Amino acid sequence: MTGNHFTNFLLAPQYRVARHLFLQFVVFLITVNILWNVPIRPLSLSQRLLGWAIYFISIDVVFYINLYWLFPRFLLKGRLLTYAFGVLSVSLVIIVAVAVFQILTVEVTTTAVHSELIPILINAISGVLAMGFTIAGMSAILLLRHWILYNQRVDELQSATLHSELRFLKNQINPHFLFNMLNNANVLIRKNPAEASQVLFKLEDLLRYQMNDNFREHVPLRSDIRFLNDYLNLEKIRRDHFDYSITEEGEIDAIQLPALLFIPFVENAVKHNFDSEHLSYVHLFFKVDNDRLEFRCENSKPAVAIAKSRVGGIGLTNIRRRLELLYPGRYLLEVVETENQYTVTLKLNL
Repeated sequence: MTGNHFTNFLLAPQYRVARHLFLQFVVFLITVNILWNVPIRPLSLSQRLLGWAIYFISIDVVFYINLYWLFPRFLLKGRLLTYAFGVLSVSLVIIVAVAVFQILTVEVTTTAVHSELIPILINAISGVLAMGFTIAGMSAILLLRHWILYNQRVDELQSATLHSELRFLKNQINPHFLFNMLNNANVLIRKNPAEASQVLFKLEDLLRYQMNDNFREHVPLRSDIRFLNDYLNLEKIRRDHFDYSITEEGEIDAIQLPALLFIPFVENAVKHNFDSEHLSYVHLFFKVDNDRLEFRCENSKPAVAIAKSRVGGIGLTNIRRRLELLYPGRYLLEVVETENQYTVTLKLNL
């Protein structure tokens, strides 16, 4: 929580004035000690305040030159030597100006009186070093701020890219699925017009579900299972030798998932198990165990192998990419093929 407050203070636009006020407070802490330095001769309060004000303004000038010119123009662009030379030059000019002012007016200096030049030289060197280290600390905070902003922009860009790619992959499913179902309806129109009419009404419900889920990132697993049941039911109407089953185990109703996550598996299973002479099947199995979901899709293989086409290839490629984006490192996809059966098992850590 403290880290979040610090980050907000460092980055949020509404805290800009507060950040500048905090900087002035830091400069005050750095310069206030001059009010207690021992002068060569007694000074009035107004002279002490004047000396402090000149010192305060000088430090402030250096800080803001670094903030708005040296840091963005040199350090952020990797020109480290130029940046270091700039900081040293600005600090030296300011320190010398303050030292000259001290000699000519206020004469606030160290207690050493053996030589007037040595204390001034010592003050100048120590002042440059102190100011250099102070500016280094300030630049470190500015680099931290820049690094946080950069990472936020990278995260936002990655998130936007992720959502765009997921939307693209998801939208690829819709025309693919629609093409398959319209082809089914076309077959039924010639075979049984009345039944084809019922199929088209069911197809309308399926497409409405697809259109509605496009506006939601997650849907109940129960809704997707209902969608798959309607889809397989349509396939059963279209084909004479086809059967299917859907088995559920665990708290199915408590699970929310990205929509249409399983339809590519089922589409491929239906497409590649067509057998006009023998019984074909698709069996779906859903199991929820704590925060783990297991999905299994089993389909029979036809007696005569069907040549693979490129039309349905997009489905499995699509789902693999979606899984990589949605569940990185949290899924296991296994494919087992035997002489008579093709099995896909997907395990998700939710």
